[in-house]
Amino acid sequence: MTQENTPIDPASLDSLDAIADCLAEAFEDGDGAVIAAALQAVAQAPALGELAASVGMPRDALQAAMTAGEFDMDLTLEIMKVVDLHMSGGH
Repeated sequence: MTQENTPIDPASLDSLDAIADCLAEAFEDGDGAVIAAALQAVAQAPALGELAASVGMPRDALQAAMTAGEFDMDLTLEIMKVVDLHMSGGH
C-alpha cells in the first residue's frame, strides 16, 4: 500500500505483522475505499488465521465478516488492538 491506487496483494500478507502494517496504513489514510480494500485483501491473506486467533474467532467467520464488510464495533476494536500491539512491538 505504498502507492495510491496500488492494489494490495493478499499473498504479501503472510504474517500477522504484515496484516498489522497493511491495516495500520489503511486506518492512517482514513479513506473508506482504502480501508475497504485493505479489509478485502486481509480477508484473502495467508495469515488470516493468525488474525482470527488473535481476535478470538474462527477464521471462516472472520473472513466472511471482512469480505461482506459486516462486523460490529467490538470486532473492529479487537482488530485495531491487534494492529496496535504489532505496530508497537508488543506481541
